Amino acid sequence: SEQTRLLIARGIRPPHTGHPRYNRYWFTLGPQFAGDLYGMLAPGMPNLAGRLARRLNHIHGYAEGSDGGVFQAGLVSLAFVESDPKTIVRRAAQLIHPSSPLRQCLDEVISLASAGRDPREIASAILDRWNLEYRATNGAVVNAGIVALSLWFGEGDLRKTINEAVRAADFTDADCNASNAAAVVGAMRGMKGIPAELRRQMSDRIVGEEMGGVKLTPPVDESISDLAARTAAVGLAFLKAHGVRADADHLYLPREEVATQPAELFRPADLMRYWNPDWKLEGAGLGGISHPGTNTYLDGDVLVTFPRDELRGVVLRTEVAFGCGPSLDLEVAAEPGRAWRLEVFANNDRLLSELIEGAKEGLAWRTVHVPVQHLAGQRVQLRLYQRTLIGGRLPSPALWRAIRLER
Repeated sequence: SEQTRLLIARGIRPPHTGHPRYNRYWFTLGPQFAGDLYGMLAPGMPNLAGRLARRLNHIHGYAEGSDGGVFQAGLVSLAFVESDPKTIVRRAAQLIHPSSPLRQCLDEVISLASAGRDPREIASAILDRWNLEYRATNGAVVNAGIVALSLWFGEGDLRKTINEAVRAADFTDADCNASNAAAVVGAMRGMKGIPAELRRQMSDRIVGEEMGGVKLTPPVDESISDLAARTAAVGLAFLKAHGVRADADHLYLPREEVATQPAELFRPADLMRYWNPDWKLEGAGLGGISHPGTNTYLDGDVLVTFPRDELRGVVLRTEVAFGCGPSLDLEVAAEPGRAWRLEVFANNDRLLSELIEGAKEGLAWRTVHVPVQHLAGQRVQLRLYQRTLIGGRLPSPALWRAIRLER
């Protein structure tokens, strides 16, 4: 969400602000925060809630990031008409396409829980599987799994559900997961499901002048009850616009069978569509603000890479038929105080191995001339490797500003 705000300030408008072309944290759980609201606006209508979530999630997320918001919207929507948390989790998961990593994580939680596994075992299993793919406490995939787990074992009890979420695992977004799971219990049980002593602590008031370093203009100071009433009024108008009948005391909701949404997929390798489609990207990983410098993304016209597996590194690969005057120049940099090693291969011959070191301050771009003149007239596979395991040096992401290849 912070990235979206910064992008809007640069003149980039939604839905582009959530797309991986611009938003380096597209895979995180920002959309999950908003999913609660979309479920509240479409109670008992998970498909409508999911469509609303998918569209608006693109303000600050994409693919599995957006999937997390759709799942959360479905959970809250279904909680108004279902009384069994396990049924709610199963049905909401069906909104997400089976090819999505987030759906695969949810399916793993449901399978292990149905087999009688302990919640701590399940949390450990999904972290072992998915935290290699997303080195971030706020990755959407693992955290959606924790929300599902806490609802499954929370049994519709607010305190138990929150406790399951916050104690599930160390490397997760515990407060956000607890609040998302609590919203589902709130929709399912209503105010009577919230212990009176917890309600009293809130004093029916929300007050604040700043959030995440952003000044709120104007500052917030209002009744939670009034805020809820305004939200309900918007929801009622939204439902009527979609054919729901209402009288003074009742909403007449259609019974919806959950419809799986089309797949929305993105991989770090897909960034090459926007940077340099002549090259393929392999072995790149994703990381969040909890592990700075471990992400792969585009920053304007600069490709930033970090390996998913540091033993194997990152590879940029292409095939080229050289003419009579070949040349290859790379414009690269490292972060200040860090380093990475560049290795270049033509087929199985190493053409170059060079340490790319960061300056003390700022970025020091350098042009690396790769010797390829002897390959004139040959067809070869070129591979550019980023290595980060360098003794005595902090690993740096590789910053690639240009690959200039003359055939």
